[in-house]
Amino acid sequence: MHTRTVFFVSDGTGITAETFGNAILAQFEMVPRRTRLPFTDTVDKAHQVVRQINHTGEIEGKRPIVFTTLVNMEVLKILQENCKGMLLDMFGTFVHPLEEELGIKSHHRVGRFSDISKSKEYHSRIEAINFSLAHDDGQSNRDLAGADVILVGVSRSGKTPTSLYLAMQHGLKAANYPLIPEDFERRQLPPALVPHRKKIFGLSISPERLAEIRSERRPNSRYASLQNCRYEVAEAETMMRRSGIRWLSTTTKSIEEIATTILQELQPERLVY
Repeated sequence: MHTRTVFFVSDGTGITAETFGNAILAQFEMVPRRTRLPFTDTVDKAHQVVRQINHTGEIEGKRPIVFTTLVNMEVLKILQENCKGMLLDMFGTFVHPLEEELGIKSHHRVGRFSDISKSKEYHSRIEAINFSLAHDDGQSNRDLAGADVILVGVSRSGKTPTSLYLAMQHGLKAANYPLIPEDFERRQLPPALVPHRKKIFGLSISPERLAEIRSERRPNSRYASLQNCRYEVAEAETMMRRSGIRWLSTTTKSIEEIATTILQELQPERLVY
């Protein structure tokens, strides 16, 4: 059973409200029921949102928690005056004090995706995503010189989701290469990667966890056996140490933690925010 309903209300996608709100909620031992209410960009929609929030509070007997990133002041005023939930206006909390401190007005734009066609950063992000997809799982050796980061590790160690996260969140062109038995027999990195050693970061994982993940994909196979996983992980870690490649274990880490460590270690010049 959830302990409280939480609403994320925005006149844009609601991603900012949800990301920030979830970061705060993670500090509390509770299981909220989350409801995102994006594109609340008219007075009529604001009234609908208020009715939904207030109705939820009446049914549950607890006032809902409401995180908002509403830019439209007319829409926000309707929530402020009529919403019976606990209203947490993140723009009001942070943007207005910054306006006073900086002595300038904010753009008051709806969402981070405004004026997409004119945004160089957005197009850089799309290019990075396309690059990462084209260079996923060692599919292509082309233009590795253009990569910001090259991830290596055994199959199913977290390379693909980390690559896509780096591309989507930071606009980095991230390639990834699986280390395979042929590499272990040669006891060397894949030849295509050698010239780009400074961009390489390694991912490892505990053999036990790796066996669990692989068994979901290919149960009762040699590929998923604990013995084989122990062999591959040991060989991969030995290779990375021998090659002077920085690496970490993904066993207990989230994608966000992995990506942050990579950014700190490699410090790529180009980041998109």
